[in-house]
Amino acid sequence: MSTETRNLTLVQAVRDGLETEMHRDEDVIVLGEDVGKNGGVFRATEGLYESFGEDRVIDTPLAESGIVGAAIGMAAYGLRPVPEIQFMGFIYPAFDQIVSHAARIRNRSRGRFTCPMVVRAPYGGGIRAPEHHSESKEAFFVHEPGLKVVIPSTPADTKGLLASAIRDPDPVIFLEPKLIYRAFREEVPAGDHTVPLGEAAVRREGSDVSVYTWGAMARPTMEAAENLAEEGVECEVVDLRTLSPLDREAIVESFEKTGRAAVVHEAPKTGGLGGEITAILQEEALLYQEAPVKRITGFDTPVPLYALEDYYLPSPTRIEEGIREVVGFP
Repeated sequence: MSTETRNLTLVQAVRDGLETEMHRDEDVIVLGEDVGKNGGVFRATEGLYESFGEDRVIDTPLAESGIVGAAIGMAAYGLRPVPEIQFMGFIYPAFDQIVSHAARIRNRSRGRFTCPMVVRAPYGGGIRAPEHHSESKEAFFVHEPGLKVVIPSTPADTKGLLASAIRDPDPVIFLEPKLIYRAFREEVPAGDHTVPLGEAAVRREGSDVSVYTWGAMARPTMEAAENLAEEGVECEVVDLRTLSPLDREAIVESFEKTGRAAVVHEAPKTGGLGGEITAILQEEALLYQEAPVKRITGFDTPVPLYALEDYYLPSPTRIEEGIREVVGFP
């Protein structure tokens, strides 16, 4: 494998991953609103239309149910479509197609058909967007058997996880944290690069408390961990990366080391993945627990407009306060 790397932002890594997989496999098709000539609303597909043509980079009508429905048909008959939904808040018209058909084809057909499809969508808040542009509803899809759910937090993981998702025989919901689309760069392997689905990454080793997070929340969590280290609190930061299937082994292993835990996500608290992670710790590592698990999350409200997003999203300060509460118990 080549050791060459490129210094890319997260959104550039999306494009690099798509381009690499389209060169590798001619069955990979990109479709969605403005993904072709315009290069996508965030320019994630820029240049693909010129490289691969209108038969493989397809501009669709503004109809999310039709985009995903057409992709399901393509996938069932051997292609590997990658439909884009412009924002996660626009995915609801396609929800029926995803949960009633894509997620069930393997089971319904007793394995005769599968649905190797990746639904890409920018998700989350922080960019001062109007209503329906800032949703973080990954728990909807984690709850549905038959779907995999992936959320990267770094450019290198973005390319590698996207490649693995495209090659997977079953449908994947691939959510891209648009808040950090262009927030930073890192070295990304050129050419073929995969990161396995279902494996968490320990971003920071620590002995006092395990902090589980994903997507855009990985950066403020890491900042909070570094700040707390100056106070003598050593946080272990676990970036889950794949939310379905969860890496239960990594979740439990970290907790057995620290005995204390917090979960950071920007989705509303009620029904969020923080509750599921807490349940895993209760079921599999209760005897190691030294304090209640703290959920540091968005609020049970719609994402507010504009500057109030800064209050809604977990900040390093709010994360630090939550972790201090866990470490200080009893």
